[in-house]
Amino acid sequence: MFLQPVFGCNKIDSYIPLHIDNKVWHEMVVQKDIEARLDDRLTPIQLEVSNESFMHNVPAGSETHFKVTAVSLEFSGLRKVRRHQLVYEVLSDLLAGPVHALALHLFTPDEWQESLGAPDSPKCHGGAI
Repeated sequence: MFLQPVFGCNKIDSYIPLHIDNKVWHEMVVQKDIEARLDDRLTPIQLEVSNESFMHNVPAGSETHFKVTAVSLEFSGLRKVRRHQLVYEVLSDLLAGPVHALALHLFTPDEWQESLGAPDSPKCHGGAI
């Protein structure tokens, strides 16, 4: 479980406060929700959900920008666009709410074996190119 200390978080950041040793910590709930939904729907061989919000111009501790790498038999026979649509359907309410950006790297097991893994995300330009 990923925990981080509180630094002026607000309701929008989607945290659940935890009290451990008289310190307040927050659990990343949006990331866990994404992981649970994709795990349930895709039954992935491999699933990695990374919170990349820290790379963007958002408050510390935000859960707004994510990178998803998934390897699943569910993607067999589907073009990349349809794979993305499938993930968007599973996460539709999160995309309409707390999630601002989602980088998707979706593979079949054979494609994953042939790949070098998911590419690194580009650095944020703070809204400017």
